[in-house]
Amino acid sequence: MKLAILSRAPRSYSTTRLRAAAVERGHQAKVLNTLRFAIDLADNEPDLQYRGKHLSHYDAILPRIGASVTFFGLAVVRQFEQMDVYTPNTAAGIANSRDKLRSVQILSRHDVGIPATTLARDRADVLPAIERVGGAPVIIKLLEGTQGIGVILAPDTKVAEAVIETLQSTRQNVLIQRFVAESKGRDIRALVVGDRVVAAMRRSASGDEFRSNVHRGGSTEVVELDEEYQRVAVQAAQIMGLKVAGVDMLEGEGGPLVMEVNSSPGLEGIESATGLDIAGAIVDYISNQVAFPELDVRQRLSISSAYGVAEVLVREGSEMVGSTIATSRLRERDIQVLTITRGTRVIPNPGPDRELEAGDRLLCFGRLEEMRDLVPERRRRRSRPRLAPLPSNVDDTHAP
Repeated sequence: MKLAILSRAPRSYSTTRLRAAAVERGHQAKVLNTLRFAIDLADNEPDLQYRGKHLSHYDAILPRIGASVTFFGLAVVRQFEQMDVYTPNTAAGIANSRDKLRSVQILSRHDVGIPATTLARDRADVLPAIERVGGAPVIIKLLEGTQGIGVILAPDTKVAEAVIETLQSTRQNVLIQRFVAESKGRDIRALVVGDRVVAAMRRSASGDEFRSNVHRGGSTEVVELDEEYQRVAVQAAQIMGLKVAGVDMLEGEGGPLVMEVNSSPGLEGIESATGLDIAGAIVDYISNQVAFPELDVRQRLSISSAYGVAEVLVREGSEMVGSTIATSRLRERDIQVLTITRGTRVIPNPGPDRELEAGDRLLCFGRLEEMRDLVPERRRRRSRPRLAPLPSNVDDTHAP
């Protein structure tokens, strides 16, 4: 596999580790400075130039797009997508996670816990907004910020009003969020790769600091996540459209509350805390996808118009519950099971003796007509009552 790591920090811990992990596995890996690309739209075929030269072929990219170059970085990733180069994190997924308001809006309509959050633009709406999230103390967040920058704890309503008014006077949009006191200055960072959590750590703030970021002196410890925390972490990453993500969660009284989904998670803290080769897990996942890409399976693989790919739900009470793939009669109906998703676990290429359980989701290839009655119905939007209207080995120095 020939892998391009899109990064402006070739000597950072994360970039260095990712490149080393790829080389150790026999892959070609180069670090390409995101800002040295030129997007070529002159011809019918999408193309990229790098440092003024035609870019050679790559099998996959791994975007490490910094917040300061989000716009151009997303354009570069989109161009790679147009060129059919695999990326675990799409431009849309990165954009979803980078905008704090957008990410909360997306997560809020799914079965994922989030701290009570509101956005108020007019000064007259600030006090009601604070009350809606439970009153002071509240967390005030800039819509764009990393490593705890732009996150403020306002201990009372007067301070919150003053901070919000000051930020809005500089044309900053801010989120107002409930302060989850029971988390006690701690949060959990879960590193999601593909459909599973490969590592997790608990971060604890130092002294009187309420932000637990390692860059702010926070300490770390390994933590074993229970099934609910793993489910929420994987689901949050998938909802954002990310296959490699750091999911930050608070330990609320009612369970995990997702604070943020990071599309370019740092590896130093979590690898140091866990002792795990997380960079290797990321590279292995990308390599497997290049060898058997999801895009090809879901959208391109077909023998004729009568065949295709569909997800089949094993419903409670179904005759498939308790049967094996061999005895489920799926193969007799010309249906092949490619993967089984069971909770947060993904079972690729299951054997004929694999027993099926209620709630299993089977990614199948076969006759569409045979699968039609097995595919779960699309969720319908609930109608709502109408309301009355209101008024080095880095390609920055070598040609690609």
